[in-house]
Amino acid sequence: MMKIPLAISRVLALFSLLFAPLIARKPNVIIIYTDDQGTIDMNCYGAKDLVTPHMDGLAKRGVRFTQFYSAAPVCSPSRVGLLTGRTPQHGGLNGNVGLDSVGMPSEQITIAEELKKSGYATAHIGKWHLGHHKETIPNGQGFDYSFGHLVGCIDNYSHFFYWSGPNKHDLWRNGKEVFHNGEFFPDLMVKEAGEFIEQNKENPFLIYFALNTPHYPYQGSPEWLEHYKDLPYPRNLYAAFLSTTDDRIGNLLKKVEDAGLTKDTIVIFQSDHGASEEVRAHNGGGSAGPHRGAKFSLYEGGIRVPAIISWPGKLPENETRDQIATGCDWYPTLLELCDVPAAGHKIDGKSLLPVINSSKIPTSHERFNWKSGKAVAIREGKWKLIVTGKKIELYDLPNDLGESNNLSKEHPGIVARLQKTSRDYWRSITQVK
Repeated sequence: MMKIPLAISRVLALFSLLFAPLIARKPNVIIIYTDDQGTIDMNCYGAKDLVTPHMDGLAKRGVRFTQFYSAAPVCSPSRVGLLTGRTPQHGGLNGNVGLDSVGMPSEQITIAEELKKSGYATAHIGKWHLGHHKETIPNGQGFDYSFGHLVGCIDNYSHFFYWSGPNKHDLWRNGKEVFHNGEFFPDLMVKEAGEFIEQNKENPFLIYFALNTPHYPYQGSPEWLEHYKDLPYPRNLYAAFLSTTDDRIGNLLKKVEDAGLTKDTIVIFQSDHGASEEVRAHNGGGSAGPHRGAKFSLYEGGIRVPAIISWPGKLPENETRDQIATGCDWYPTLLELCDVPAAGHKIDGKSLLPVINSSKIPTSHERFNWKSGKAVAIREGKWKLIVTGKKIELYDLPNDLGESNNLSKEHPGIVARLQKTSRDYWRSITQVK
């Protein structure tokens, strides 16, 4: 065996002593997932009537996507895309999970399960909406710790399911019901996250911070309601709740800073889909800007969402990316950034790291498919096809952001090709009941 000269040996030992801790530590991950946030509802996305300094700060410290899509235009299946890296159809959940629904099949492998195998402590804090049976709650899906509500939405003070009966209390910690009546739910989330960070700051952690806001009921703080009093209704109510949300995001990021972990932490920000126009949301309030549609819709306003990734000192800062990307892409991106072995099962997402590092790298997605009720949509390059029964719509998105000029009759060849591609895709899907 060849002997290493003493001088070189000492240099290597010193190098190991100085740099081994830096090399060994994997980055923390925080995924901030807002609910029913409009496509442009941040200053950095073009909103002129909102105050969102903390969300905008993430964009200044990271990469902001301009053509980012949720996996679905409603809550539950969009979360399947985020947490499994699979389309909702491959993930076995096409629609929202109700009180009597089983939820996402337990055999699905979440990002929490993958990171946990590599030594990560994992926490779900906030909204779940993927099942409320023992095997489908967060603790059954790879999360060491869970605090939040299991169904779609709650009143943020009573923590009761916010829907038309039954009047069901919905606040849980690790599968056991807990009561914090009168305490503002986003504040409880920040407190829980802060404690988890403090307990796990010496080792890598994942926090899935899934806000119930600005989803209805609109419950903005008094100071923000006063600030926006001159905005037209219902924009004033939505704006107050969004800025209240921004404040809590700032409080969460301050917890990370106080723990000295800002440079060791990847932060991903995304909305689950477009803004709501439901009656309970006062028929609107959020904005899709130039885009058409809202929550439940396959028009851009239903599926195009704000999305940012930040890792100070490690990823580009204050840059935008125009390449097409989806919520399914965060899963493989995080595996790569965290130096975790690639998933051993099939996923639909593509790592965004090449795109994050260069605006000139083409999108990894040749096409992407969506479904909502009886409607399907496919995006391929500049073209987007929407088929609802016998109604066929074709849009040239770069030249028609508002999807107002249906070109299906002018381009029958493109329609036929995209229809066949879409049909072939849906025929290939094996639905998981």
